[in-house]
Parts: sequence; structure tokens; C-alpha cells
Amino acid sequence: MTTPSRPVQGILWMIVTGLCFVAVTGIVKHSAQDLPAAEAAFLRYLLGLVFLLPMLRALRSTPITRGDLVLFAGRGAAHTLAVSLWFFAMTQIPIAEVTAMNYLSPVYVTLGAALFLGEPLALRRMAAIGAALVGAVVILRPGFRAIEPGHVAMLGTAVLFGASYLFAKRLSDRLPAETVVAGLSVAVTIGLAPLAAMDWVAPTVRDLGWMLLVAAFATAGHYTMTRAFAAAPVAVTQPATFLQLIWAVLLGWSLFDEPPDLFVIGGGTIIVASVCFIAWREARARREITPVSHAVKH
Repeated sequence: MTTPSRPVQGILWMIVTGLCFVAVTGIVKHSAQDLPAAEAAFLRYLLGLVFLLPMLRALRSTPITRGDLVLFAGRGAAHTLAVSLWFFAMTQIPIAEVTAMNYLSPVYVTLGAALFLGEPLALRRMAAIGAALVGAVVILRPGFRAIEPGHVAMLGTAVLFGASYLFAKRLSDRLPAETVVAGLSVAVTIGLAPLAAMDWVAPTVRDLGWMLLVAAFATAGHYTMTRAFAAAPVAVTQPATFLQLIWAVLLGWSLFDEPPDLFVIGGGTIIVASVCFIAWREARARREITPVSHAVKH
């Protein structure tokens, strides 16, 4: 029996997801300026391990093979570098630019799935990827303004998050969702530990409190995103992610004296439109190859 789609509920869950992730960026922007990027990221993941405690019983009963461990290690390495670069970018460039450039990750996932997983890459998807890259050029405007280290960091972040999601795709076909999430949290905490130790600054109680709050909002965001995907197809919920860019612009403008940049909004809109088109095409392709009588896995 096919799980019924609940589009309004899915969109509402995705709106809450966007608010959670904007809260993460705002808190990091406010609180992580005095901590090295790798240390701030390490504290966020270390403190976030407390949210895995309810999953311990299920995790212990899940068999994990050596091949799974290799995939966990690969994903952990990619995600570790991505998170470090993201925390660095948050201290260097406006929130809206970080948010807009982060939308490139699903585009790289589509490209990587074609290159490494053998998934088909039709002409329309290639056009959408090209449009998304045009959106990135609109945001960066090379030749018309200086490219900051934070912009370069975000380009690397998007590629590495894309790689992380490809590893997650392989793992999700073999293991329960909570195991995949827990494995990422543990692997990234371990991966960030030596990077944080190289430039360690003693955190204050206030720093620890802020990073715990970041972990709480990030965990809540991943939960609500999962609920959104369970309620409705990605093609329905994906357009709601554009609101995250709007909220990021308003947050940067109101709290961090970062005036709206029409090029960032325009470039981000192009990228989001490309991501939505890719999501719509993937959903349509699934409908074409999946019999109606098959159950939908969430």
C-alpha cells in the first residue's frame, strides 16, 4: 500500500527545517568568532552526541560490516572537512552568501551520482546543473569584486557535503536511518578532534552553551527534514527551502548589519530553481519506473 502524500504537512515541516538551520547559522555567526573554526565544529558535534543516547539500544542491535565501516570513514572524512570549512566561512562572509552557496550541494550530488554511481544524467539535468553554476557566478561576481577566503571555503564545502551525501546514499540502502545519522556524528567528532587540538582555545561555559544550542537546532532540523520527506515528495517540499535564503537575508540585515545584496538573492534564486527542477525530474522519473502498488520507503 502506498503511503499517502500530505503536501501541506510536508511543506510546513520543511519550513520549520529552514528556521532551525537559519538559527544554526545565526548562533554560529554570533558565538563562534572567538573560537577556531575546527574547535567550534568539534564542540558542536561532541555536545551533539548527547542526542544519540535514545538510539543506543537500536544501534547495538544493528549489524555493521567492514564495508559499512569503510563507507562511514569516507563520509566522516568528507563531512569533517566540509563542516570545518563551513564554520570558517560563517566567520568570513555574510550569512546570506553562506546560505545561497550551500544550495549547490544537491547539484553536486546529482553530478556525483552520475559520475560515480552510474545514474543517468539527462540533458535537462545537465542544463539545470549549468544554471546552478551560473547562479554561483552571479553570487561571486569574479572580476567585479574580490573573492574572499570564505567564498572559496563555501565552494569546497558544497563539494564535500555533496560527497558526504553520496556516501549516505550508499549507507541508507543497507542500514537504518538512525544508524547512518549516529555513524556520521561519531565519525565527524573523531575526525574533528585532531584538527581542534592543533589550535585549541579553552572554551568558556558560554561557548559550550552556544555550541550545545547549535547542536540542538541542527538535530531538530534533521528530524523535521526527515518528517518533511516522509510526508510528501521532495519535489513538493524542495521549493520551501527558498524561504531559508529569505530568512538568512533578514537575519543578517537585522542582527549583523549585513545589507541585502540583490546579486546574492538573484544567484541564490537561480540555484534554488535548479535544485527544485532536479528534484521534480527525479520524482517524475520514480513515478515512471515504480508501480503504484509498491510501498514507498521513507
